[in-house]
Amino acid sequence: MSKPGVRRSILQRVFGICATRPPADQGCWKFEGGKVIVTLSRAPELAGENGAIRLEGMGMLQRVLVFRGRDGKYHALSNRCMHMGRRLDPVPGAEQVDCCSLGRSSYDHQGRILSGMARRNVLAFPVAEEGGELSIQIQ
Repeated sequence: MSKPGVRRSILQRVFGICATRPPADQGCWKFEGGKVIVTLSRAPELAGENGAIRLEGMGMLQRVLVFRGRDGKYHALSNRCMHMGRRLDPVPGAEQVDCCSLGRSSYDHQGRILSGMARRNVLAFPVAEEGGELSIQIQ
């Protein structure tokens, strides 16, 4: 039985091309006071199981992966594998995220290492949902 994961070609793994995209509506989120605020009605990518967006820029010092688990809860991790710094993707049908590189490190939804070449956990950020918004404390 093969390990669950996101299907990628060898070239995608060599170049670290992840499957998770930035939100189609860049106005669905903002960063202020050390918090990321995501307006869920403007982020339909997060509506279903394993729905995900990657958030980068806007003055943040790190990349953030926001995704919805099989349990319906929202999660946020530093979007940087602890092996080579590549981005992460949620794995459909599994409670894990995978690095998009050749090393294929995997982490659970709390950022703990499951497998691969990484030797440190990924930072998980607290997520609160209220009034149709996600509040993610990253600093």
